[in-house]
Amino acid sequence: MAPASRAVVVVALSLLYLCRAIFSTEFFSTLTLFNNDLHKQGCSSLSEWEDYAADCESSILQLEDPDCEEGSNPPCESVFSLNAEKILNQAKLFIEQKKIPFPVDNQNTNEELAIGYVLIGNGLYDEAIKHFSLLLQGDPELVSAIYGRGIAYGKKSLQDIKNADLALYELNRVITLEPSWPEVYEQRAEILSPLGRISEALSDLTKAIQLQPSARLYRHRGTLLFISEDYVAAMEDFQQSLELKKNQPIAMLYKGLTFFHRGMLKEAIETFKEALKLKSDFIDAYKSLGQAYRELGDFESAMESFQKALMLNQNHIQSLQLRGMMLYHHGSLQEAIGNFKRCLQLEPYNEVCQYMKGLSHVAMGQFYEGIKAQTKVMLNDPLLGQKASSEYLKVKYLREYSRYLHSHLDIPVAEYNVDQDLPGNFKNHWAKNLPFLIEDYEEQPGLQPHIKDVLPQNFDSYSNEVQKLICTADHLGALMQYDTPGFLPNRRIHRAMGLATLEVMQAMHRTWSNSKVRVNGKTRQMQWRDMFDIAVKWRRIADPDQPVLWLDQMPARSLSRGFNNHINLIRGQIINIRYLAYFDNILDFIKDRILVYHGAYNPRGLLEVRQALENVNKVEDLLPIMKFNSKTRDGFTVNSKVPSLKDPGKEYDGFTITITGDRVGNMLFSVETQTTEERTQQYQSEIESIYKDLTAKGKALMLSSELGDADAVCNLILSLVYYFCNLMPLSRGSSVVAYSVVMGALMASGKEVIGRIPKGKVLIYLVQKDCRLHHFLLQEWCNIQRLHFFGDLWSLHLLYNFGPSSLQPKSRWFQWSRVAAEQRFSLQNNI
Repeated sequence: MAPASRAVVVVALSLLYLCRAIFSTEFFSTLTLFNNDLHKQGCSSLSEWEDYAADCESSILQLEDPDCEEGSNPPCESVFSLNAEKILNQAKLFIEQKKIPFPVDNQNTNEELAIGYVLIGNGLYDEAIKHFSLLLQGDPELVSAIYGRGIAYGKKSLQDIKNADLALYELNRVITLEPSWPEVYEQRAEILSPLGRISEALSDLTKAIQLQPSARLYRHRGTLLFISEDYVAAMEDFQQSLELKKNQPIAMLYKGLTFFHRGMLKEAIETFKEALKLKSDFIDAYKSLGQAYRELGDFESAMESFQKALMLNQNHIQSLQLRGMMLYHHGSLQEAIGNFKRCLQLEPYNEVCQYMKGLSHVAMGQFYEGIKAQTKVMLNDPLLGQKASSEYLKVKYLREYSRYLHSHLDIPVAEYNVDQDLPGNFKNHWAKNLPFLIEDYEEQPGLQPHIKDVLPQNFDSYSNEVQKLICTADHLGALMQYDTPGFLPNRRIHRAMGLATLEVMQAMHRTWSNSKVRVNGKTRQMQWRDMFDIAVKWRRIADPDQPVLWLDQMPARSLSRGFNNHINLIRGQIINIRYLAYFDNILDFIKDRILVYHGAYNPRGLLEVRQALENVNKVEDLLPIMKFNSKTRDGFTVNSKVPSLKDPGKEYDGFTITITGDRVGNMLFSVETQTTEERTQQYQSEIESIYKDLTAKGKALMLSSELGDADAVCNLILSLVYYFCNLMPLSRGSSVVAYSVVMGALMASGKEVIGRIPKGKVLIYLVQKDCRLHHFLLQEWCNIQRLHFFGDLWSLHLLYNFGPSSLQPKSRWFQWSRVAAEQRFSLQNNI
């Protein structure tokens, strides 16, 4: 690996050096833009950009050989050559094509200048610098020589950043002598931008555009604006560039990426398609199109686009990597592993593919292969001064959790508890995604030879009872899928949470029938946490990469400080597409709370505020209203309140909406819940009270056939989930855990959910101030009806009644999770 300082320089200059920032698939790829955590990407050939390279390089370094025809046989030789005689001929050609910047009246001097520029074109930067220096000894103000030496120093800065200062010195001299030459400003911008002086680089490019606008200059400035996350301005520059020169597939690609990053996925997809019209074999456009479809949740279209990219180049690492990650998050782990293996054959030190390969193996119960891959990521220590990748930072958590899972593989799930077994500081750091810096941490035991990996099993080898159980779980899990952009269907999660639903149903039915349950090695009456913990354990095992932990089980010191479940809805120009459907509802809530606030603290200005709010149609319109009060000038927060059923008239803190910023494009609009110890106790008291009532009415329901009893149980179940969702007690996964508990508890009461979640809706934002409205909306979503077709599922005890006694539920899950979908379609259609 290169020294850290050189790596930083190479990355920065590759990102920003003229159009080479656009052409380099090694450093400034679509993948980098989709995920800033992917660092060590593979190189792909620049040959696909050759048709467009002429418009990328500065025109003074472009030569045309008049004696060579395109497509001739033998092919045209490079105009630049290391042969001394040819360099002289190239210099003459340079003069004939009038490529010399700042020419003089003396023909001999022009020839000498031309030789210097030809040396730069050949990559002989030191020789070019010496050549220009000799010319400057005779004429210290020979502008073209100063400029040429500045360009040569700029090229050398790719290898040594110290040359950047020398390049800037020379270019500054040129601008002082010749302030109206646009290419000098462009060259200086190339040097400034990798140094982090983006605003100065943008100023130079703006000056160059004012002097002589061109498609290239607009594209260069658009690239810098893009990197600065000013996507609106970048889009405008890419559009201006395309108006000046239509046939620019790369400019079209990056115009599409500006839409992508703003959450405008449909516009991004259309723009990527336009790029493909301009260049039908544009691999990066197919890759970007695939990722846009993936974010939209359209798995089939995404697969088609990634496949087309790989048909053009079967060794395209980034397409393999992105496709593999999508397959993993779709629940197709075996196919994902194939992509990661191919990726690692091409680039053995690719941390992303190595990490995902290890994760996929562990998720399938193949712990030996999984932990071996994880260890390889751990051994790839970053060099001094080099930023560690996100995979490197989190791989030790995955390895330790993988070891824990393996050591408990043959232990019944009801006999142990992850939240109690894992060290508190480990859980705290993992949930907060902190670096693995834990004092006095004792590692989990290594792999035990007597505990074997889980072997795959054919679907047909299972009994009819198990087959029916799996298919029923798939059906139930699919009902929980959000039909909202940004949520990719995950068949593995569907199956896990479907199984969770069935187990919750069985556990609740046993509880209401006065039976006890097995929890953490003890047999006792089931409590509310036990019911939710059933779903938590299924959600946890479905994806070992995600820490699904009870926040109130964290160390006391961490809990006293609180945990924030934070969601950015708008950050700068980036819109979270997952929650667009709720923006209007949230906006109405904010406007109502603003009126309440000004009514209490600014009654004289209330009329003015009310009139201003009438013109507020989107979140950005609230920014001027913030100036009405000195306390809200820099931003404001709005808190929701949750009414208590246990203590009428009492209210708890719900979620907090925050808006900060002073202008459009510089705004933060977010929603969060803060899980403090006091707040947790309040909600748990409410949940415990409801659960106690639910248990009593559930037992009564077992002895009654009255419709009213079933409705009362239904309302209590919905109330229980209402407070659970407002509390957000898990580090992640609270919504799907809550929904599976709703479905399972309703089934235990003799009802079933047959409706799917409406398009654009998510459970987390269903929780309204009015609990009765929540009940009404959730019942409308679920389309709750009387249970009528699950037959003997009451008797299917997931944890105890299947297979040989040595095959514990976790082992069974690893097997069941790998059953191919096509193997079960015929059976599922008969359920």
